[in-house]
Amino acid sequence: MKKIALLIAALVTVGAATTAQADTLSDIKSSGKITVGIDPTFPPYEFTNDKGEITGYSVAIMQSFAKDLGVKLEFQKTAFSGILPGLISGSFNAEGSSLNVTAERAKKVLFTVPYSKTVNGVLVRESDVKKFSGKTLSPDQLSGLSGAVKSASVPEQLLKGFNETLTQEGKKPITIISVDTLDQTVSTLMTKRADFVFDDISVLAPIVKKYPNKVAQVGEAGPSQWMAWATRKDDTRLNKAISEHILAMQKDGELTTLQKQYLGTTFTVPASDFIPQE
Repeated sequence: MKKIALLIAALVTVGAATTAQADTLSDIKSSGKITVGIDPTFPPYEFTNDKGEITGYSVAIMQSFAKDLGVKLEFQKTAFSGILPGLISGSFNAEGSSLNVTAERAKKVLFTVPYSKTVNGVLVRESDVKKFSGKTLSPDQLSGLSGAVKSASVPEQLLKGFNETLTQEGKKPITIISVDTLDQTVSTLMTKRADFVFDDISVLAPIVKKYPNKVAQVGEAGPSQWMAWATRKDDTRLNKAISEHILAMQKDGELTTLQKQYLGTTFTVPASDFIPQE
């Protein structure tokens, strides 16, 4: 009987601990702050400005959420490749780096509703612009070239998918150069270690503006995808709170204002059915 009582007590303790761990929203409210893991190297979504402040489109949304919740927002800088592992292990309350919504990631984390849409483009040196034609580029047009991407990103996965197609067709694959930051992808292009950079067109636009007559975007490649944040699977209350705030911002026009300010375009984000099938 004593062993049974101890077993029941242990199970109750584990259950209580799991419940406490799962209720991150309550922890945030009681502590008065939300700790967010972020890789601020992805303008215009999340980046560090000249004053050393973390800012951007997605940052403004997270700041709005924290303000509405009545808590302080604290960022924990993390390399992009460590964002999801850090989230899952509990290194921070939530993650604040923009993620492409994929079926593979959805197996590991719980996505909030999207707040943006991504279309990936190809950035090349100005001297190579004439080598490409058309608004939409096929994997064939990138065959045999070297492409720079951020490690663990969806653009990296898309290039790997392109290579599967090229290999099946007996064509030269793309040499994928994976680096940690957007700046490193651009540096790889400028020093001619890569023939192109592959990333979201809203991310590439500021680079073109920053380096006029040196780089240019020559087209888009691959499917468009929604962008969102993710929470741990158990954090359903926190996920719901963030999602409802994003949809409320869309309803009152605040999201549209931020889209115009940071992205130069507007779109309506879905409330459901945004995770792609495998």
